[in-house]
Amino acid sequence: MIKVRSLINLLTKNNSNFFTGVPDSVLKELSHSLQKKSKKDHIIATNEGSAVSLGIGHYLSTKKVPCIYMQNSGLSNALNPLISIAHKKVYSIPLILIIGWRGSPRIKDEPQHNVKGKITENILKLLNIKYTIIRSNDDLKKFDKQIKIAKKNSAIVACLIEQGTLEKNKKINKKKDFYKLDKEIFLKTLLETLEKNTKIISSTGYNSRELMYLRNKYQIKKGSDFYMVGGMGHAASVALGYSISSKKKIICIDGDGSFLMHLGSIKTAGSFADNNFKYILLNNNSHDSVGGQNTYANDINFKKLSKGLGFKKFYSIKNDRNLKKNIQKFLKGDALNFLEVKVSNSKIKNLPRPTNLVKIKKVFMK
Repeated sequence: MIKVRSLINLLTKNNSNFFTGVPDSVLKELSHSLQKKSKKDHIIATNEGSAVSLGIGHYLSTKKVPCIYMQNSGLSNALNPLISIAHKKVYSIPLILIIGWRGSPRIKDEPQHNVKGKITENILKLLNIKYTIIRSNDDLKKFDKQIKIAKKNSAIVACLIEQGTLEKNKKINKKKDFYKLDKEIFLKTLLETLEKNTKIISSTGYNSRELMYLRNKYQIKKGSDFYMVGGMGHAASVALGYSISSKKKIICIDGDGSFLMHLGSIKTAGSFADNNFKYILLNNNSHDSVGGQNTYANDINFKKLSKGLGFKKFYSIKNDRNLKKNIQKFLKGDALNFLEVKVSNSKIKNLPRPTNLVKIKKVFMK
């Protein structure tokens, strides 16, 4: 294992003191260590492309090379600014990328991670980005040399870090709740309240896994689900695409991190969705499934924002008082409805993951 402090020290010794990125389960020890820094030195970005752009701006201002962290699934979000702004043949802006390598060929992982994991190195090669796979302190020394060369040549350099490489910090698992409503109670009540043919599309992370777990635990058959095991930030678009070609009621269950990642898609839903589209935001003000880092969604006025994005009615739930009645009111509303539910972090241990994804798709499409 590698100590997080060793990695951070390597970066700071190379005069890289500005960090930005999107939290990742592989890199949660890194992002939690960075949270001790000031807001001028560390920014949690809403998506990976924005993180790269923040880094570019920092370099233009200071001439210092920024460090950008992300999961390899988010590397695709970062491609546009990496290629069209920072690339050697465009503005030649040096950047350091720290990439959590889900789906590494050496480590068993979920289907969606295996697909991206197998091509991650090829993507970096296509971008002509030199990289080091960090598994030992010797690899850190190799990465140090690559950083120095990249700085000299005004180029982008990256490292890949696999699950289990960074030494664990036990304090990370002790996540603090920003809100109090138990998410399991809300989701169970929602499932029990559904009309028979309702369709649910749920965002990646704990939301989909909890939904599947609770259906099985309580044997709730009403409605059917499509679990977004990947594609963070795209649940609303998938739900919208389904809703405009169907008369069935479709519910999008999203998270605050996912909502913020591709906020423009919520505006598209607000502009084009019919009344059969119902949007539920489970807001716990954290990236719950990757370590509980702050999303800073707590200071957003979702009532004003949802109205500005085109939703006709806004509903809010923050406790279990009259829970079923409030859910029914939201679901039966004859307008384009937005519901913010202020929930605590997940309390369910050892959540299962969806398997046999093709079967899940076929059942959903019946």
